[in-house]
Amino acid sequence: MEATVSILMGSDSDLEVMQEAAKILDFFQVAYDMKVLSAHRTPELVSEHVKNAPKNGTKIFIAGAGGAAHLAGTIAANTTLPVIGIPIQTQLSGGLDSLLSTVQMPSGIPVATVAVGKSGAQNAGILAVQILALNDSSLTKKLKAHKESLVKSVQDKNEKLKNQLRNQSGNQ
Repeated sequence: MEATVSILMGSDSDLEVMQEAAKILDFFQVAYDMKVLSAHRTPELVSEHVKNAPKNGTKIFIAGAGGAAHLAGTIAANTTLPVIGIPIQTQLSGGLDSLLSTVQMPSGIPVATVAVGKSGAQNAGILAVQILALNDSSLTKKLKAHKESLVKSVQDKNEKLKNQLRNQSGNQ
């Protein structure tokens, strides 16, 4: 099966975060590939991968990097396909450096940027699915069911909280 989404990370140390995007794509049964490619250490390989990926079925790129975090921008500079950037948390500034490097793109080279870290990676996966769902009604149905499960989860938590509060006030 061809990879519809290409997940790229600047270092293998980013894998723990980037796996969160992959889990979402697995849940929605969206094919992807995953590679380590560095904007700074392997710029030619990044360019080559990005330019060849559409021939292999890629429609969206998800890129995660920390620090200078130029990977998403390097990808965006080499394609007309959507690029979603995930800033990776760093020890230096908690990921603020990565966030600013990912989100502050010059005019004409957009990168959709999500939150720093694992929640951002999960949202990147969801955003990729939402983009693909524009032309795939089965993905739209899955997304609707997912949203409904989020509502149900909150309702369940409220019911649990209500019961806990009721039990506490009954014990006083």
